Amino acid sequence: MTGRGIDQILPTPSDPRLFENWITDARDYVRLAENASGPIPRNVPASYVWGDLLADLEALSPDLRIVNLETAVTRSDKPAPKGINYRMHPGNVGVLTAARLDACILANNHVMDWGVAGLIETIETLRSEGIAVAGAGRTAAEAWAPCILSAGEGQRVLVVACASGDSGVPAHWAATAESPGVALLTEPASSVVDELAAWLSKVRRTGDVLVVSVHWGGNWGYEVPAWQRDLARALVDTCHADVVFGHSSHHPKALERHRGRLILYGCGDLINDYEGIGGHDEFPTHLALGYFVEVPAAGGQPVTCRMRPYEIRRFRLQRAGEAAADRLARTLVLEDGRRTPTISLQPGGDMLVTSD
Repeated sequence: MTGRGIDQILPTPSDPRLFENWITDARDYVRLAENASGPIPRNVPASYVWGDLLADLEALSPDLRIVNLETAVTRSDKPAPKGINYRMHPGNVGVLTAARLDACILANNHVMDWGVAGLIETIETLRSEGIAVAGAGRTAAEAWAPCILSAGEGQRVLVVACASGDSGVPAHWAATAESPGVALLTEPASSVVDELAAWLSKVRRTGDVLVVSVHWGGNWGYEVPAWQRDLARALVDTCHADVVFGHSSHHPKALERHRGRLILYGCGDLINDYEGIGGHDEFPTHLALGYFVEVPAAGGQPVTCRMRPYEIRRFRLQRAGEAAADRLARTLVLEDGRRTPTISLQPGGDMLVTSD
């Protein structure tokens, strides 16, 4: 979430005016964070917010880097009438290229905070920087189409993204045959599975890895509704997804491995401007996780995952350590615990998904 307060500390901040009930200036989010953690510099380099994560990315050297980008990247000054509107100035797109992102998921409840014009500018800005997008487009066909990424040596990764209405995506944001928007699930959500499987069969090749991203549910709470579990498992069973990348909650929540494939029900926020905001103290909003997922190229072997905890301080990611890992590990368990894989804590704070 690189808009609002984060955008204000970058070299080209947007107009700080907000339309929220309690805060009307984005710079106040910076001040709240400073009250909690100390001074935050302005006009920071593009790499600033990533902090320790950048060195970790270099050391772990993942083939691809994929995020859910929950903000519009636009100069538009016409906010959607929804109260909370996220925006990052296109002049700050360097904050995304600094992390060498390969793809941004746009199927979420903030990408059209500044209307259709804001969405189109977001897509054009990202693509101009060589960043692929999934989950939104000028038509429904474009919004639902997978972005196809190369992981080297002929290995392709297909990324499909969609969102559900209960995450806050208005029905009129849905892309249609003739109008821009996001890939929005219809009711029941399971109805998309067979259609998606049939469509993917036309573009998927043997050996392709499939990531399905779903923006679902509310911002707070650890519950995983039955429909989310059913949809995620159907995406594995019918669409043969290797990873279901779920998000919307501001904090990490449960994961499971189904038939050896990985389901992340809520990855939490990696970057946000929530530092210093009260009201949800029972949730570890100051802690973030980087998910380093390995899908065996030969197939047949289970997907593995290393999770590395970070603490958000002064709008910057800092390595957290073992105490944070222990706290987060307890939040990654499904309610009944029966389908949660074993998560082992490693010296230094990493967490490994080691078995079903």
